[in-house]
Amino acid sequence: MLKPSLNDLLKSSFKSILKNKSRTILTSLGIIIGVTSVILLTSIGNGLKIYITQQFDSLGANSIFITPGKVFNDNGGFSQGGMMMTTSFTQKDVTNLNRKLKNSVIMPVNATFADIKSANAIKKQAEVDGTNEAYGKNNNIIPSTGNGRWFTEEENSKKTSVVVLGYKIAQTLFPKSSAVGKKIIIKGKNLKVIGVVDKKGASMGGPSVDDAVYAPFSVVSGLAGNDDVNTIMVKAPSKEAMDSTKKQITAIFLEKYDKDAFSVFDSSQLLSSINSIINILTIALTGIAAISLVVGGVGIMNIMLVSVTERTREIGLRKAIGAYPRAILIQFLIEAVILSCFGGFVGVILGSLGTLAISNFFPAKVTISSILVAFGVSSAVGIIFGVAPARKASKLSPIEALRYE
Repeated sequence: MLKPSLNDLLKSSFKSILKNKSRTILTSLGIIIGVTSVILLTSIGNGLKIYITQQFDSLGANSIFITPGKVFNDNGGFSQGGMMMTTSFTQKDVTNLNRKLKNSVIMPVNATFADIKSANAIKKQAEVDGTNEAYGKNNNIIPSTGNGRWFTEEENSKKTSVVVLGYKIAQTLFPKSSAVGKKIIIKGKNLKVIGVVDKKGASMGGPSVDDAVYAPFSVVSGLAGNDDVNTIMVKAPSKEAMDSTKKQITAIFLEKYDKDAFSVFDSSQLLSSINSIINILTIALTGIAAISLVVGGVGIMNIMLVSVTERTREIGLRKAIGAYPRAILIQFLIEAVILSCFGGFVGVILGSLGTLAISNFFPAKVTISSILVAFGVSSAVGIIFGVAPARKASKLSPIEALRYE
């Protein structure tokens, strides 16, 4: 009795699978969908982290933010309801910081939402950020040459009615010509566009630079009907001075506010918390997508069980002429693994192509680890769900199998 080689079993398995190409594709469909979903979701999660990191990098390494309310809990994550502003800062707080932080740049922000109209009656709602002359330079949103300029300290102090538009809102309001030099209307007030910020791209979860309008703090205070300071941004003199500057700021605000009434943090803290949330969401969504891999495995098992029934006489004949039960088991197991690996291979290709299409609009990125995990899981599914049909085939009695009709 000759023991078949692994090469012979592989050839026999491929021959059996290729006999019915349509069934092979349909059997692998669950695995294809599952692997494609896993690749796409992990790619989008990676893209989110890349995008957010790029946005924070554009702010510079030594940016500090002061916001009302407690943003972070004791574990470093976002506190429940922490981003809800329970109070606002005042101009006195800004003046106090300017007086005590001699080497830092202080940038207050008063934000309000309003309808923005152009002379040709085109209207768009946008966030209007009132700030000072230093904000544009320190946030890398100074209009490039030919697109106007940022407003000056003098324009802020004199309440000059000027604005700088984000790229997208400028295109919406003035689709056929440059917005620079044109007039817009905000809450019944005419303002002159003196600059347009270069295109920055999409945003995640909030208004982007492209959709924002920037004006002198004094002008927005008039539009909003108050001179509240929603957020204060501080540019520390250096990266090395970050910790000491944050301690100084905390000490200054504790003189007036309770410790839970404000938060002082830098971009790295915010980035770390956001990335933690993205990681959890990516794992959860990938887990949900992976359920389709299990469904695909069940599909493979069902088809293989049907295949065992269809090939009962073949199995009986092979065993009658001396085929080892182990060889029958291995062949059916190989067939199940080939089906799942085929599905995994097609899924990786489709997931990668889908990621490539998404990357035209969003920085999605396929990683080697996600491919290895998806392909590894699909192979494991083939082995796990192929065991039952393979065992059933190997245990068939040759006499009963040859009698099977």
